[in-house]
Amino acid sequence: MQSLLNDSVTILGLLGALAILILTAFIVSTYLNKMKHSKADGVLTQENWDGIKEFKNDLPIGWSTIFLCVIIWALWYMFIGYPLNAYSQIGEYNREVNNYNKSFEEKWTNLSESELSIMGDNIFQVQCSQCHGIDKSGIDGKAANLNSWGRKEYIVNVILKGSKGMNFLAGEMVPIAISKEEAEAIADFVMAEISNSKTPANAETIAKGKELFSVNCVACHGVDGKGVEGMADFAPDLSKYGTHEFLQIVLSRGKNGHIGKMPSFDYVNFDEIQEKALNSFILSDE
Repeated sequence: MQSLLNDSVTILGLLGALAILILTAFIVSTYLNKMKHSKADGVLTQENWDGIKEFKNDLPIGWSTIFLCVIIWALWYMFIGYPLNAYSQIGEYNREVNNYNKSFEEKWTNLSESELSIMGDNIFQVQCSQCHGIDKSGIDGKAANLNSWGRKEYIVNVILKGSKGMNFLAGEMVPIAISKEEAEAIADFVMAEISNSKTPANAETIAKGKELFSVNCVACHGVDGKGVEGMADFAPDLSKYGTHEFLQIVLSRGKNGHIGKMPSFDYVNFDEIQEKALNSFILSDE
């Protein structure tokens, strides 16, 4: 204790603290006495709230000065002392994230078909295998068998068995009363002439499928398979069938299945590369 008192800096600090304490006690006691003994007087405003009026007091000089200084300081801080485009840790972090995302996009932009399929397999196992099974088979009918999805076989199945649809205005697609051979002809025509996948087929079968398509499918899907003109949301656009664009429609809208409803996957926010990868895996023989 003796050594502390011999330190001049410590003594000055203690004296300053004591002075602040005495000054605080004096000011507090002064204002408490004013509160006890002072009487309200001064010029009142004309407004009256249940008999209560307001004094016409000027703004306190100290408060006004501090308020003005804060405004000046804020303007200086934003435009001179620390402009909006100046360095910040948050700004540095955002730049680092953007640079990383760009490098990631460059790395995964030009993938081979096998690399896309591997990526799609990983996405499928996390997001889809719970219902469709790790082998895409649909777990014994609990969900759609995706081993035929995007192919001719799936179209044939939809024609003969119908589809619960994806909440288009046309509603549920009912089974069409035609033979399996005729359904296959329609599927060949769709895959070869309408779908952007352009899967080749026998010319005679395509011609037959085109005729059957015009009789059984045009009412909802239109002559070109892109839907009824002027009603883009009426039925699925078959020109996108078999591509990642059609998969994106399914993921976004969800799908009514025979055992329940597949929800929309918009919350996952797949990008185009991920959609292409997922579509590649579904169309693969793996």
